[in-house]
Amino acid sequence: GRYAEAEPLFHQALEMRKRLLGQEHPDVATSLNNLALLYNRQGRYAEAEPLFHQALEMRKRLLGQEHPDVATSLNNLAGLYWGQGDINHALKFFTQGLKVEEHNLTLNLAVGFERQKREYINTISATTDSSISLHLNFATKNPTATTLALNTVLQRKGRILDVLTNSQQILRQRLDSESQSLLTNLTNTQTQLAHLFYNRPETLPLEQYQTQVAQLETQAKQLEDQLSRRSQEFRTQTQPVTIETIQKLIPGDAALVELVQYQPFNPKAAPDKRFGKPRYAVYILSAKGETKGRDLGDAETIQNTLELFRDNLRDKETPITQVKKSAGDLDKILMQPVRKLLGNTRKILLSPDSALNLIPFEALVDENNRYLVENYSFTYLTSGRDLLRLQNHSPSQQPPVIIADPDFNKPGEIVARQPKTSNSQNTRSIDLSQKIFSPLKGTAEEAKAIASPNLLGVKPLTGTKATEGAVKQVKSPRILHIATHGFFENAPANKDKTTLDDNPLLLSGLVFAGLKPRQSGGEDGILTALETTALNLVGTKLVVLSACDTGLGNISAGEGIYGLRRALVIAGSESQMISLWKVDDDATKELMVAYYKKLLDNQGRSEALRQTQLDMLKGEKYQHPYYWAAFIPSGDWTSMDK
Repeated sequence: GRYAEAEPLFHQALEMRKRLLGQEHPDVATSLNNLALLYNRQGRYAEAEPLFHQALEMRKRLLGQEHPDVATSLNNLAGLYWGQGDINHALKFFTQGLKVEEHNLTLNLAVGFERQKREYINTISATTDSSISLHLNFATKNPTATTLALNTVLQRKGRILDVLTNSQQILRQRLDSESQSLLTNLTNTQTQLAHLFYNRPETLPLEQYQTQVAQLETQAKQLEDQLSRRSQEFRTQTQPVTIETIQKLIPGDAALVELVQYQPFNPKAAPDKRFGKPRYAVYILSAKGETKGRDLGDAETIQNTLELFRDNLRDKETPITQVKKSAGDLDKILMQPVRKLLGNTRKILLSPDSALNLIPFEALVDENNRYLVENYSFTYLTSGRDLLRLQNHSPSQQPPVIIADPDFNKPGEIVARQPKTSNSQNTRSIDLSQKIFSPLKGTAEEAKAIASPNLLGVKPLTGTKATEGAVKQVKSPRILHIATHGFFENAPANKDKTTLDDNPLLLSGLVFAGLKPRQSGGEDGILTALETTALNLVGTKLVVLSACDTGLGNISAGEGIYGLRRALVIAGSESQMISLWKVDDDATKELMVAYYKKLLDNQGRSEALRQTQLDMLKGEKYQHPYYWAAFIPSGDWTSMDK
């Protein structure tokens, strides 16, 4: 903030760079940009504007249209106009800046190791918050601002978990040899391009640099085109995510409800007060009509109300009147505003964020004292991007597989020879040896009931056969039903910082037979979410995780649930049904039997669960939401025969 002392130094640096490096040099553009930022901070907009423009044009000319420094210049110009209240010019430059950032994000997430990727995505988190803030706090009625904010949310929300799965590696395993070779060439080209962008050699003449960048970009586009023609999955992974592409995939009677946590940004505030406390927002997208969005309030208030509701839900001794009171309190601040935007739409494709992943929205209570499940059908998505994946349908390769009631204390049997997975040794980040996982005897009855000839008609794997190795051997079963404990752990405080110290995909997962002796069908009995991503579930119509006690961590366990669900999506499964807390054995058995009957009766995967929940709600024995609201459906909501 000592502007008077900074200004002459910026001028000196600019003149020195011009004199030593020449008028046409990227460092000269940096000096111009820095001087413009100084003027902008002081409100000297008329002096800042031409310098920002000079820096932008010079960077485009010298570094190429899609260089990260070009994005910085575009976003700085957007901030300049935003600060003056010129929203139209702010949107024009911000749209261009975010487009360049998306190009570089795609480039950088395709290469490098996970920590680099995670840190790279953090460098653009401010523009994610800014795009939402510009719309919700400064241009609520501007359709361009609405579009820009939702596009950014669709492209970036949950993207880090996509990245941490190393989806390129998984994709490689599913390609034929020629496509694998093309993917290797593409990855190498992207690596070279990213290296050139971020580590331009000082000795490389500018003309040669520009030529090399142009050649590599052309080469990358050609390789992407060839791969897209050969692989539907690659095509899905790499197609641009926009409102238009997502909107085409939303049924006419449904709406995508995208909830997002953001930090409000104000360009007019002092530098240390530009970002406010986290808040929640919602964006609603239908098959037709305009995108709608609004702010929902500060995150702390919503999360405190949510925690009370969740605590009430998870305890069957809580009086239903008390559950409904806390459910109504949360509904009032979270879903009442959403319903006003939804109009008559009753089918909701819901993508929660952060702690909102911890609750079943079906159990919220509206102003008429009715549970939302009574009037609305919910299907959960980890991101609106999931709709792109749901286009891919592959045939199942084997009958349903049921794994239940693991014996945690005895070594798990090796059902068949299981090759070691290449990454099994380096994906362990936690020690569960001190945890006590109680037996799940009720799940044996559940497995027996749904495995019966009149339902799935298979033999379940239980006891010492319910191993991690058995799970890793599955090959696209039509249904995968797993009844065991889940876990979420906080990262150890003293962990070596070179590891994935905050990767929820390593800190959440499932436990299997042989956990104590660390022998589980050739594995150690701990299947992390990251390992789950490598399962072969392409063609699997449904994965059911029953009796997962995912409440071992604190409220941030939402990342654990989110991570496990995301992992199953990326492993290729079309739909998932996951429990948010461990439910009474008898109730779960009855729910599962009723659900599978409706499912095999060709009801939709989400609707079959909703009808089962409504039946339980009507009965006397299990009408408490503790029993019926624990399970949520995600992914493909249609019937399994479609």
